[in-house]
Amino acid sequence: MVIVSTTNTVEGKKIKEYKGIVFGEVITGVNIVKDFMAGVRDIFGGRSQSYENELVKAREGALSEMQKRASQMGADAVVGVDVDYEVLGQAGSMMMVTISGTAVTFE
Repeated sequence: MVIVSTTNTVEGKKIKEYKGIVFGEVITGVNIVKDFMAGVRDIFGGRSQSYENELVKAREGALSEMQKRASQMGADAVVGVDVDYEVLGQAGSMMMVTISGTAVTFE
């Protein structure tokens, strides 16, 4: 399992080699039912569980993709990890989660 850290180091580990930048991306569509229910919640207040679930799935998918790519490079960890969220498509109907960091090996 590739270690993932938002810091530039991993405590107790000395970086031996920087393998390069790795990314994980997920683009997901949000369907009309979820849009409708989120709109209702906008009017009456409250959290949109369906959107939150989509966001969690997208983030976990992007993280997994980044770890897989780092592993294929022979990395032990990915440091300096950053997570970005974007809305795409007509009327913001698509959501993109991008996770990036630097793949490294340890001594």
